[in-house]
Amino acid sequence: MNSLLYSKKFTCLLLAFALLLLNSCNSTPIATDQGIPWELAQHRSETISNLRYHFALDIPLSRTEAITGKSRIRLNWNDRSTQPLVIDFLLPQQRIHAVLVNGVETNWQPVNDHIVIPASALQVGENSVDLTFNVGDEAFNRREDFLYALFVPDRAHFSLPLFDQPNLKGRVTWEVTVPEQWKVIANGPEASTSTHNGRTHFTFLETQPMPTYLFAVAAGIFERETAEINGRTFNMYHRETDAGKVARNRDEIFQLHATTLDWLEDYTQIDYPFQKFDFVLIPSFQYGGMEHPGGILYRQASIFLDETATQNQMLGRASLIAHETAHMWFGDLVTMNWFDDVWTKEVFANFMAAKIVNPSFPEVDHELRFLTAHHPTAYSVDRTEGANPIRQPLDNLRFAGTLYGAIIYQKAPIVMRHLENRVGEELFREGMREYLSTYAYGNATWPDLIAILDARSEQDLATWSQVWVEEADRPSISIVREDGDVVVQQRDPESRGRVWPQTLEMRLGSIDANEPLTIELGSEPQRLSGMTNAEFILPNGSGVEYGEFILDPQSQAYLISNVNQLDTALLRGATWVTLWDQLLEGRLTPSLFLHTALHSLAIEQDELLVSRILSYTRTVYWNYLSNAERQRLSGEIESLLWTQVMSERSRSGRSSFYSTYRSLTTTDEGLARLQRLWSGDEEVTDLPLSELEQVALASGLAIKSIANAEEILSQQQERLENPDRLARFKFVRDSLSADPVVRAAFFESLKLESNRDREAWVIAGLNNIHHPLRAKESIDLIAPALNMISEIQATGDIFFPGRWLDSTLGGHNSAEAAQTISEFLKTAPDLSPRLRLKVQQSADSVFRAARIVNGWNAD
Repeated sequence: MNSLLYSKKFTCLLLAFALLLLNSCNSTPIATDQGIPWELAQHRSETISNLRYHFALDIPLSRTEAITGKSRIRLNWNDRSTQPLVIDFLLPQQRIHAVLVNGVETNWQPVNDHIVIPASALQVGENSVDLTFNVGDEAFNRREDFLYALFVPDRAHFSLPLFDQPNLKGRVTWEVTVPEQWKVIANGPEASTSTHNGRTHFTFLETQPMPTYLFAVAAGIFERETAEINGRTFNMYHRETDAGKVARNRDEIFQLHATTLDWLEDYTQIDYPFQKFDFVLIPSFQYGGMEHPGGILYRQASIFLDETATQNQMLGRASLIAHETAHMWFGDLVTMNWFDDVWTKEVFANFMAAKIVNPSFPEVDHELRFLTAHHPTAYSVDRTEGANPIRQPLDNLRFAGTLYGAIIYQKAPIVMRHLENRVGEELFREGMREYLSTYAYGNATWPDLIAILDARSEQDLATWSQVWVEEADRPSISIVREDGDVVVQQRDPESRGRVWPQTLEMRLGSIDANEPLTIELGSEPQRLSGMTNAEFILPNGSGVEYGEFILDPQSQAYLISNVNQLDTALLRGATWVTLWDQLLEGRLTPSLFLHTALHSLAIEQDELLVSRILSYTRTVYWNYLSNAERQRLSGEIESLLWTQVMSERSRSGRSSFYSTYRSLTTTDEGLARLQRLWSGDEEVTDLPLSELEQVALASGLAIKSIANAEEILSQQQERLENPDRLARFKFVRDSLSADPVVRAAFFESLKLESNRDREAWVIAGLNNIHHPLRAKESIDLIAPALNMISEIQATGDIFFPGRWLDSTLGGHNSAEAAQTISEFLKTAPDLSPRLRLKVQQSADSVFRAARIVNGWNAD
């Protein structure tokens, strides 16, 4: 039985009793289903106002002892239907010790994950509710010597009693008592500290209004770095033990934050809307970052980069910082009314981040950066049977986590770029300023923004939004040479007659001379005269266009032979993205694609494009070649990659080739070199091995079954000095074992929820188990992993279900693996529709590879 749920019988009895109580009010009972139903949230948003929370937490040194808490909730209540007041809190009957309403102890009822207080205990106007309780660990991510709250999207009530919905914003005040050596970070500025009997008591000032998913506390053994830039103070908390790494990264991290804040204040014409700017770096954090006002959380490895960081990693850090900082306005200042619009906060953050990083990297082709950062990942979902709309309906917040994914993080910024292009950059910015000022410290919907822009624009944005935002899939756009003309045709892949309004900037000509041609694509085919002499026709020539672009045979043949000679990196990038689609749809063989990629890697100088081609190369090598083809090509590929590692390229460029070399090397000669690198008997000039890189080398050698793998793993474990990295290595070590029985036991241990609380470690272990070299031995673990997906969704954070599926399925390309997944989808009628989409998304690469490599066809 799931540790977070009641027994069914007990729950039903409680619910029946509560419903009898509620019916006594002579009105329709308020919804008290598990989670936060829309009906309940809507009712509370209409009857509750002026909300304030005060939480006092006492955190013991030992993580086996419960955190105790007291809270006071103050609110204005005006409910003419005299419904009871429903406060959200998981397992209230076990964790609540006392409830006082307006200073008087009151009878209350636990119903599912709610505290139900009768209306008779309340008065119209101001009320206070005092609660004494044990804090739930489920969303507090407790470790041996630190913890952090992570409440998005609906997990605040897993740990604290509150109204867990985005459209009931409240001010929050924190008091936290911790072991003497610990530090505490919370949303508000620190007000006071006092130490007594080995315990330190921190108090913090009250915040501006914010939704509960942004409430934040982090506490533990952290180091603090402080900087003041342009009169603004920044505090960074971390657990990195490598002082050199901290020193190398420190100033750039602070400067990126300061530059981002300056840009956003100028763009929005609104000052930074919160009281302080602190951020905390968390080892093995579940996400890249989380935008808590006053206490942003980041994954430490994404912020503290190694000396050998690639250009993509440096851009990624800048984009991550810009993304989370942009949330201070887009999501934190103005919050979506309900999580069906969660994509709006994410698209604004990603869209703004793409603009913000440009000035910090003047040497980068930012149009190419936008293309490579968004289109490949968005397509990886939108081409699948599990494609979902950007905006999705949501009846209950308990399923809000299933809305997250590449469609809202990568497709939505592309769609927003299309919107900006349609209305104009200036009008778009004016509309965004009106949106932020109108709904500051409140809530808004996507239609609210469309209405603001529609009033300023002559475009029919509502119709445009319907297909791009409310509908799944991407258009299919084909190029046909016909009767001396070129015909550009848009089709609905679902044959439903949908039309995606879109401007195409096509490129036509040859490598010596090609010109842009802009057309507006609608429902009717576009017939272009006098173009048939063009050596190639590329419909997505600006890199912003979106869809499945089907090249005519002449263009495909010309581009595969000449992509390296196209005159701009952006044009080459758009071509590579399009050629990849041709491979996946069976119009281009993997061997020809790989041959072209290898030829390009020897001469391509743009680092963003090199990174993209290397990614395609890794995928083809592991997923779209047979074992015999891999063995035949491995020596040639390793030789090319190592030549580039030792070349005159920049350090970041050589680092990209090195990481791919480490990933793909399987020959005896190559493995011997990797072992010499790990042991220190061989070095690469200007590419020193960090502790993380040493772990990656040792892990890869074990997966590739070298003779002394266990000895290397043991030595690597002894080398590790950072306690967080050591704990992670110990956790995943069994997943690296040469013995399939040991690896299967590691997977079996994940069926226990407590062994999944460090999700990043779990994902690393699953990737080790299901590495392509171990796919035959791990195939029997696919079905059990799929059978766990509903529990993974119920107990994990928002990205965990997708990552669980990706890491389980990503290394497989056999017909047997494809058939296992297909049978699961056929025989799992109780699987929720959203989770079914997630499975179909992750399974798509397995299905395609099984068809292309092994001739598999679904029954």
